[in-house]
Order: sequence, then structure tokens, then C-alpha cells
Amino acid sequence: MANSIEQRKSEHIQITLNEKVTGESISTGLESFTFIHNALPEIAFDEISIETTFLGFECKTPFLISSMTGGTALAETINRNLAAAAEERGWVLALGSTRALLDSDGHSSSFMMRKYAPSVPVIANLGAVQLNYGYGVEECRKIIGMTEADMLVLHLNSIQEVIQEKGDTNFKGLLKKIEQLCSTLEVPVGIKEVGWGIDGQTAKKLAEAGVAFIDVAGAGGTSWSQVEKFRAKDPIRRAAAQSFSEWGIPTVESIKLVRGEIGDRPLIASGGMQTGLDGAKTIALGADLVGFGRSILKEATQSPEDVIEVMKIREMELRMSMFGIGASTIQELKGTPRLKER
Repeated sequence: MANSIEQRKSEHIQITLNEKVTGESISTGLESFTFIHNALPEIAFDEISIETTFLGFECKTPFLISSMTGGTALAETINRNLAAAAEERGWVLALGSTRALLDSDGHSSSFMMRKYAPSVPVIANLGAVQLNYGYGVEECRKIIGMTEADMLVLHLNSIQEVIQEKGDTNFKGLLKKIEQLCSTLEVPVGIKEVGWGIDGQTAKKLAEAGVAFIDVAGAGGTSWSQVEKFRAKDPIRRAAAQSFSEWGIPTVESIKLVRGEIGDRPLIASGGMQTGLDGAKTIALGADLVGFGRSILKEATQSPEDVIEVMKIREMELRMSMFGIGASTIQELKGTPRLKER
């Protein structure tokens, strides 16, 4: 089991870095939105603040490093670089799936990132379906204790599990188990998709179950059916995966659907985020944080400095977007009437 998980994680990294793992025609939907330029913003650029709060944590930026990897030697390098950069720039740090942390003794240190990111919020991660495969409150507590995380996010990846060899496909009765975990675990529990989005009805059920935040992880970025297609040895699963290259709820649509059902509960926008301008649009649409994943993965294999340089660009793009519409704070960006559909 341990070796198979490590091999899978290594293959995921290499495929995501080197293969086309996005759909041909599906997009986030962000290209359909534009800001109305304000030629006289009446604010000073240097006084623009991109600070925000998330579940009581003070954050220097509204940006998050999305859950990506762990459990391999390369993953440890990636996560150390991401953690050091997150600490430097004040980004929230979300870890990759920590199932390998409990199922394997190898590379457990790839999840131990608190010493590299002592002051930023850290989010541990586990597949929600594992609640049907022997994981419960005690295992989640162990994960939180080992990673020193501030919260836990459960990821939903049903289509991926079908295509993945020996995937865990019993999603029956998960909502009740999620509710029990939310009411028992001592830290906030959130839910995220992995790239196919969340609809409003599902978000409402999750909110009613006590989920503290929702990461929509919409379609338009990495498609995990396509990642698993490159790994699949079964020709039937490989062929079926190709048919799902355009599957999912685009990120913009998912943000709207989820925000309409969860009130003021925190919402994270991820799935195909490329620029700080993308981030500004999603915040204007109702997001509280913006998650970046594959778009910073290459730099994360190199050094913290490479990641930091990309982070500075994303932050500059966000500030420029705010300056261009005359918004001096994230709250003003959230309430702007200057975002319009083309």
C-alpha cells in the first residue's frame, strides 16, 4: 500500500508538470468578465491593502497555495519551497492529501511544514471518501497533531476515484459522516472539490452539516480525469477518462451557485487560477480566498525564491486590478459594481 501511494503521488507530479491535463474547450468562465476601468481612482497605489481575514486568522493576502502533493521525496522539496514562500509572503498553505501520512512511514516529513511556515494558516487535507474506509475522528486528530494544522479540508474526487486503479468509490452516506466530523473535531473542517466544481444544492447541504468553508475548485484548470488517464493501464478506464475531459462546473458558475446558498460562510475560489487579475475577479464575484495550484508547481520544484517571485507578480496584479477600479481594500473589491459580464 505504502509503495503504491508513493508511486502514485510521484506520477501525479510528473504528469501534471509535463502533460496536457486540462480540457480542450471548458474554461473557468473568467474570460467572460471584465472590470470597468476607473480613470480617476482617487486612491494612492501605495496605500492599497490586500490584507484580509479567514476564519479569524489575519492574512497578509487573500491568496492560498492549493492542496497539491505529499508523500514522496520530490513532494517534500515542493512543499518545503511552498511553505517557505508562503511564510515570506503571507499566503495560506494547504497541504496535499495526508492519507499517505498515516498509511506509510516513508516521507512523512513531506507533510511537516509548520517549521517552515510558523505564522500562516496551514490546512491539512484528506479525501472525504476515506471516512468510508476506516478513517474517523481519531485519524483526523492524528493528522492535525502531526501536521500542526489549523484546520482540515476534506476533498471530493468521485470521478478521479473511478478512473484510478483500485480507487475508493463508495461515497454512500458521506454527508452524515462529514457532519459528525464537523461537530466533533476541534478545528474547522472545510470541503473542497479537486477540479469539477460544487453546485448550490450540494453546498447548502454541506453548510447545513456544519462545514466551516467551501473551496469550489471549479472546472477550467487541472482535470484529474485527464491526469489519471495518463496513469491508467486499463484501456476501458483510459478511454472513458478522455470522454470526461470537458466535465465539471466552471469556476465562475460554481462560485455563483455556492455563494448563493451559503450566506457569509467563507468561500475559496480555485480551479484554473492563473493571475492576480483572475483572483480579483473571483473576489469581486464573492470569493474570500483565491487558490493557486498547478500554475506555481513548476517554480515549487526549483526554489522558494522562484515561488516568491511568482507570488509577488500575483500580488502586483491584484493591486493593479484594485487600483484600476478604485478599490483600496479587499472589502471594497468584494463590493465593487465595476465587474461586468462581457
